[in-house]
Amino acid sequence: MGPRLPGDTVTKGGSRLEKLQSERLSERVGLEIPFQLDDVRENVWIDVIQTMDTLYADLVDNQIQLEQKNAELEDAHQFIRSVLGAMTDILIVCDTSGRIQQVNKALETLTGKVESELLSRRLDELFAPESLPLIESFPDKLGSDVVSDCEVSLIDRDGGGAPLAMNCSSRYDQQGRLVGMVLIGRPVGELRRAYRDLNDAHEELKQTQLQLVHTEKMASLGRLVAGVAHELNNPISFVFGNVHSLKRYGDRLIRYLNAVDAGEGPQALQQLRSDLKIDRILADMGSLTDGTLEGAQRVSDIVKDLRRYSASREESVSVFDITEVIRTAAQWVVKASRIKPVVTFDLPDQLEVEGRKGHVHQILVNLVQNAGDVMEGMDDPRLEISCRVKADCVVIRVRDHGPGIPDEDLGKIFDPFYTTKPVGKGTGLGLYISYGLATNLGGDLRIENYPEEGAVFTLEVPLNA
Repeated sequence: MGPRLPGDTVTKGGSRLEKLQSERLSERVGLEIPFQLDDVRENVWIDVIQTMDTLYADLVDNQIQLEQKNAELEDAHQFIRSVLGAMTDILIVCDTSGRIQQVNKALETLTGKVESELLSRRLDELFAPESLPLIESFPDKLGSDVVSDCEVSLIDRDGGGAPLAMNCSSRYDQQGRLVGMVLIGRPVGELRRAYRDLNDAHEELKQTQLQLVHTEKMASLGRLVAGVAHELNNPISFVFGNVHSLKRYGDRLIRYLNAVDAGEGPQALQQLRSDLKIDRILADMGSLTDGTLEGAQRVSDIVKDLRRYSASREESVSVFDITEVIRTAAQWVVKASRIKPVVTFDLPDQLEVEGRKGHVHQILVNLVQNAGDVMEGMDDPRLEISCRVKADCVVIRVRDHGPGIPDEDLGKIFDPFYTTKPVGKGTGLGLYISYGLATNLGGDLRIENYPEEGAVFTLEVPLNA
């Protein structure tokens, strides 16, 4: 109940004010209202108590929710602190003017200063003088540029410069307003070690690849030994035969010359000349000498081809007859192979190109060898090799009459170590090496299935390297 007015008296039915209010309300509505303000006052208090109960319940719920949010906030804060403490890269958070707002444990360890000593300091106070121009430019790049992997020097705990690979990006608040920048730096020593390890691994991989390539070349060379031996046998046998003939002719010539020196008479010399067949010797001498030189030259050419084929060093560019190279490669493979396919040539009589003869020879050897292998067991193995000039390149096609290549394998045929041969029958490097050599020559190597049967390899090499 409110304070009483002066002159008010309280009666059993209520105060004068309450009665006056009741009378005025009766006059306003034109009705007689019983004087029951005690009941009204009791209902009001009940409503107030109920409202207070509701507010108190809401207050308790809000308190519980607030405590839950606070616990979640504490967990999130602890999680962020643990992440920052576990980072090996340094972290610096600044405002737009370059004042430090947050750091991590890695920066404290590197500088030898605790967090309280670093907060609110200017960013440029942490870096060596030679890095200041770059550091001072960071605020100008906010909102537009991102600084990536720039090398700066941070003043470490000993006063020296610790090189860092620094990244800087802009920081925004929830409303999208630019509020500062975040810098993350990694010690360059770690990057250099990583780059060095990566480079060492790459060099080791390259050496291993070169060894595998050379091993495959030598394995191919070994398969060709029988054919090459046959190629060498013909000119060597020819040279041996001619040399033996020249030796016999030499003995006869010596006997005749000795008789001349002894002063034999003309009649005796004529008879000796006839018996020793000196005239025939003189007639054969030129052809025997030319044949011997030709055989020796043929042996020399074969040996040079072998050396060029097996050499691991880079071959120099030269002019050569590609028709001869094609025929030689096919003959070597066929004579050395258990499979003797019938080879049909469609080649120009002579075609000179400028390039690396040994590389072209090795590619063709691998292609012919592969074509022969896929026709193993066939009753009528056939091989077709053609050569044409197209624009500024030479197009060589090697087609077999084998079973062809499954469509799902066409895209993998030049992959290293991929082979359809049984284990122990192939390394899966021959076609991979051939593709690499063709690319190094500035050309291309493709494969496709022939519409009728078999597969065809197409080698393109430039006319002039």
